[in-house]
Amino acid sequence: MERAENELRLAEMIMQLSVNLDIQTKIPDISKTDTYFSSVISHSYYSIFYTAKAYLIMKGIITKIPNEHKKTYNQFRKIVSQGIVDKELLILYDEVLVKADNLLGIFKVEKKKRG
Repeated sequence: MERAENELRLAEMIMQLSVNLDIQTKIPDISKTDTYFSSVISHSYYSIFYTAKAYLIMKGIITKIPNEHKKTYNQFRKIVSQGIVDKELLILYDEVLVKADNLLGIFKVEKKKRG
């Protein structure tokens, strides 16, 4: 849970950095137009992932590599389908997962353009 909380705090800080011009102008080498929303989404995803993983561990369910993220998501989804966890939590997980996947796709396209 500590990792989840750290990721969430970092996402909140990056969000503030992205929307607060006062903060941006006090940090050298940041232009007023810079935003870091992709990092907010990424760290938010990891916060949810680590929270789900911690919950599963408390239930005695351990997910490991390879495909740790997919296994964690599937196990969490299974618990939701059993009615143990509110489905709203899975909806949040789904939303941030889609956004994170879209960002990864965008990064891959940009990398190909550069390389």
